[in-house]
Amino acid sequence: MAGERMVPLLPCASIDVIAEFAEPLGFSVTYRQTRPNPYLALRREGIEVHYFGIDGFRPEDSYGTCLVVSPDPKSLFDDFAAGLRARYGRLPLAGFPRITRPRRRKNAGGFTGFSLIDPGGNWIRVTAVQPEDGAAESDGPQRRLARALDDAVVLGDSHGDVDQAAKVLAGAVRRHSAEATGAERVGALAYLAELAVRRDDADAARKILEDIDGVELTELERTEVGAVLVALADLRAGPGD
Repeated sequence: MAGERMVPLLPCASIDVIAEFAEPLGFSVTYRQTRPNPYLALRREGIEVHYFGIDGFRPEDSYGTCLVVSPDPKSLFDDFAAGLRARYGRLPLAGFPRITRPRRRKNAGGFTGFSLIDPGGNWIRVTAVQPEDGAAESDGPQRRLARALDDAVVLGDSHGDVDQAAKVLAGAVRRHSAEATGAERVGALAYLAELAVRRDDADAARKILEDIDGVELTELERTEVGAVLVALADLRAGPGD
């Protein structure tokens, strides 16, 4: 029968906290129940998600996740990021909630995506409808650092294994920076700094940002990593309080 739809149900400790989190992101409450069981229904255009409250639920214990397929993940990220900054005064990169940046995922066929982790610890994973042009990797030693960055993104953004992602990428930066382009070095270092922020290692993040400032870029490379350079402002701000 045509017309069916599926709506994810995600756990949380407080539907009030979820509602306060979701409103600046453009979600509206379509249903709310406090008794006998807390329940919240949210909608933002074609995105619909419901939450149920569990007393004492910890976001660290959540395995909740859902997938949003978007024709323009980068624009959706910009909307979410603006709402998060309005709500928290910064872009939350660590803790609950937090958000990852749009990046091409080699474990998802080259599709660009990002993840929004809500206050309940649930991963709302956003992916593109189709892969970006030029998503296929080229061969050659000049690509070693870029390939390591791809591997680290899978570990850090898809799997949530921030420590292993940092270990893999830091080793690649040490081994392959000399043969990489300036743009590749900045891209790898920027993600390494983001991982340091997620790990609450402010000293490491500051040192990496200083290394980024020392990378010489051609005008073409500066254009290539323009979005990364803009994003560095959030990394310099740190995770916040």
